[in-house]
Amino acid sequence: MIEVLNAGIGSSFQDLGRPGLAHLGVGRSGAADRASHRLANRLLGNDESAATIETCGLLSLRLHRSATVVVTGATGSVDVRDGRAMAVNNVHDLPAGADVTVRPPEEGLRYYVGVRGGFEVEPVLGSRSFDTLAALGPRLHAGDRIGIGPDPRTPMAADLGFHRQLDTLIHVSDGPRYDWFTADAWALLTTQPYVVSPAGNRVGARLTGPALERVQIRELLSEGLVEGAIQVPPDGQPIVMLADHPVTGGYPVIAVVAPQDIASVAQARPGTVLRFRHTAR
Repeated sequence: MIEVLNAGIGSSFQDLGRPGLAHLGVGRSGAADRASHRLANRLLGNDESAATIETCGLLSLRLHRSATVVVTGATGSVDVRDGRAMAVNNVHDLPAGADVTVRPPEEGLRYYVGVRGGFEVEPVLGSRSFDTLAALGPRLHAGDRIGIGPDPRTPMAADLGFHRQLDTLIHVSDGPRYDWFTADAWALLTTQPYVVSPAGNRVGARLTGPALERVQIRELLSEGLVEGAIQVPPDGQPIVMLADHPVTGGYPVIAVVAPQDIASVAQARPGTVLRFRHTAR
């Protein structure tokens, strides 16, 4: 019912992921910005677990039947073939034959494209999310034809026009290997700016800034990782783990991002300056 004309940049099917499988070596994955994914489904009247498409732009879709569509997350323009522009965070009823193109974002990094009824793709281990690290889940390619799920027969939410201001002040608590670093390292992390590197992806946001020096130089046996963990490799440049992070890692974790701020890190585009502030657990 929906044809993918152009898969765009970093586009993938996402839902709320596959939690509870880390003991099998399977990460949660899911939408990098879960708040925007949930908003898309709430605006459409879908269950919050319905699949959306996460994209960094240039995604182009053709509707082969009329559908109700919404785009949330990053701020930018969404064009329809007849010359109309779709407003982000507003629900639009589009006719059969409409082409929808999501332009590169002006603010933020990731959009979430939703359709009433959800995208009908085959789940893998209970989720329609594509895990880029494990290459697990349904893939999205140009030329694909995607089904639309049944109408949920529920009212659509009334919070149209909602816009969440992206925050660059990120709150962190001390990590399990906090004591592997010098006092100066913690002071640097929580007072100095760090810039989002273009080398990041859904696995982690790589940052550049003052190097964080260790006290402990010895190797660390792999330990469990959580979303938001800030790992520090030997070069001292921190990496914030995002949705597709591995379930274990061998770099020490100096701090952990507060859950409510993970989406802001996921939406921080390359060149964004982030500042970290300590909060008690």
